[in-house]
Formats: sequence, structure tokens, C-alpha cells
Amino acid sequence: MAFEHYIYSNGKKLRCGFTTGTCAALAASGAAQRLLTGRWPASVSLRTPKGLLVEVSLEDCRMEGPSAVCGVRKDGGDDVDQTTGALVQAAVSPSVQPGISIEGGPGVGRVTRPGLDQPVGAAAINRVPRQMIREQVASLCRQTGYEGGLQVTISVPAGEQIAQRTFNPRLGIEGGISILGTSGIVEPMSIQAMIDTLQIELRQTAAQGHRGVILTPGNYGQDFLRQCGLGGGRIPVIRCSNFVGEALDGAAAEGFKRVLLVGHVGKLVKLAGGIMNTHSRWGDCRTELFCAHAAVCGAGQSTCQALLEGATTDACLEILEQASLREAVMARLMDAIEAHVSRRVGGAYRVGVILFSHVFGELGRTPGTQEVLKQWEREEEFFSE
Repeated sequence: MAFEHYIYSNGKKLRCGFTTGTCAALAASGAAQRLLTGRWPASVSLRTPKGLLVEVSLEDCRMEGPSAVCGVRKDGGDDVDQTTGALVQAAVSPSVQPGISIEGGPGVGRVTRPGLDQPVGAAAINRVPRQMIREQVASLCRQTGYEGGLQVTISVPAGEQIAQRTFNPRLGIEGGISILGTSGIVEPMSIQAMIDTLQIELRQTAAQGHRGVILTPGNYGQDFLRQCGLGGGRIPVIRCSNFVGEALDGAAAEGFKRVLLVGHVGKLVKLAGGIMNTHSRWGDCRTELFCAHAAVCGAGQSTCQALLEGATTDACLEILEQASLREAVMARLMDAIEAHVSRRVGGAYRVGVILFSHVFGELGRTPGTQEVLKQWEREEEFFSE
């Protein structure tokens, strides 16, 4: 049964899909039902963190000794990626250990470098999918009165082959794909449709009389804005996704006077290298940028080598912290970001950039940021009361 939820983008009707995390939770639900009730369900369903109901049929249902095993086929909707069509399987078996244990089987990657969602040595099943799996299985335990322990093992038969076409090997995830998803849903949008939508939002915001705007790539930036009180609900916030350059150009075309760009270091550090589309397919020089600026700040060869091998930007920041270079390197990077962003804007408006990480919090502000904030503060638009 197809997942029938649609969004409209630039006049086009596009079908959404669901993540590998949703597949894993649905498969775990089906296998747990067989184990605890003795019957395979005709279908399984769950409500994703985004609030949408997903119902699917199970595939390859069987018993393997004490384990109930079944799979759910990944449906990417109109957003086709490397995992679309992959079978995500769950095996659920009784365990002498109390509670619900979640592990990765064949085709699910294993974390080999620090700085990722899961610790080194763990299966690459991210936090939200783990929570979804646990909630589904725990609910069935309550319904059936089962009080023992259960072992849930997630596998992807073609995962190892699929992973070779992803960035997993470079990130330090070996042996398979990651089980991902924060909302549980995949929302498709073509590149041109996303840029068109961005330009429309900027145009509409300007038409409402706003002369200042906050740009952020996505959910992380919006969460950071809420946590630190920036904007106070008075300054419009527009998600620009990976299209930072197009967003800056659009703000100039619509006559904005002040723009603040706020985002996670994993995205926006690329601006220090002049990369204005932050999607990895267009360029990924994050570790190289950290390494180059660290070298100028006096980092030794071993530190530079560790930075080049860093799995994530948070891992790079931890390396710099241990070398007592984090603040110095971030200051240089913010100066480089200021230079590239100012060149792109060409004096059309005042612009500031703030970078943050989930581990270290706010990392830095470009020199022009303070002037943008002061202007908004004077206008009593910016800071929440």
C-alpha cells in the first residue's frame, strides 16, 4: 500500500515518503506482534514524529528459531535516494536482559569515529529511530501483558552495497547504511522548486513591509533561535536549505536592509571556503578548512592530520579544544565567512552570520553581526522580552 501524503511545490503535486527509521520501527512492530500474539498482522502502522500516520504491508515474514523476522520496503515517495526500495528488516526475540535492547545486524553500519549521533562501536541507528522502535515494541508489550525482555535487531540485506554509494564510509560508518530520520517523513522537492519557493517567501516577506530577515538552513537553526531568544517572534525567519547564495541574492533583489544568517557549523563553515551551496554533492571542504586555519594558528602535524580525518565538525571542534585552538580557529573562520558573504552581498545590505554546534553551543559571529543586532535592538524588533 502506497503512502498517500502529498505536498505542493511550485504548482507540482509531490508524494512524500518515509525514512529508514520509520521502516525499522514498523518492521519491529510487525515482528513483535508475531512473537507476542502468535499471529502476523495484515498490516502495521505508526504515527511519525511529524504527526503523520504511516501504514504498510509486511514482507518476508518468517520465524527463525525463537525470532520473528519481517521487513518493510523503504518508500522515498518522489524524493528518490540511494535507499529507496531497500528492505529494512527487524528480528525480535525474547531476551534474558530486562527491557528492550536494539542492535544492528547485517547491512546496518557500525560507527567507527567519534562525533556522530551514536558512540563508537554502536550500530548506526540514530536516536529518533531508536526511540520510535522502542515505543512501538513497548506499546505491544503493554497491550499483551508481556513483562520480559526483548532483543530487536535491525538489518538491511542490501545495506552494505548501498552504503558504498553514500557518504557513510567517509563519515566513519562501516559495513552498511545508517537508520535515520528525525520527522519520520521524507518531503520531496526539486532543486529548482526549492529555489523558486525560497524566492517567493523572500518576496512575500518584503511585501509585508519587513526590511530585516533571518535566514537559516533548517530545523537546527530554528531550534537554536528559539533556545537563545533571537528574533523574539518579530523578525521573520526563512529556511533557505542549502541555497545560501540564492538566499543572499534574493534578499538583495527584494530590498532587505539587514540579514542575519544562523546555522549549524556543519553547514555554514563551508562559507569560509566560498561555497554558497552547502549540499555535500556541490562541495565538502569542512575538515580541510578546519585544518588550514588551524595550521595558520600554529597547530602541529598530528593535530592537522586528526582534523583531516575528523568524521564530523563536532569531532573537529573537539580536536581543536584539546589543542587549545578552538577559539582562535573559529575567529579566523568567521573572518573568512565575513569576507565571502560580504563579497556575495556586494554592499546591498548589512549582513551577519552566527555559527553554533550542538556540543559547544554558539561558536562565533562575523564582525558585521553586532551591527545588525544593534540595529534591530534599537528598533525594538529583535530581542524577546
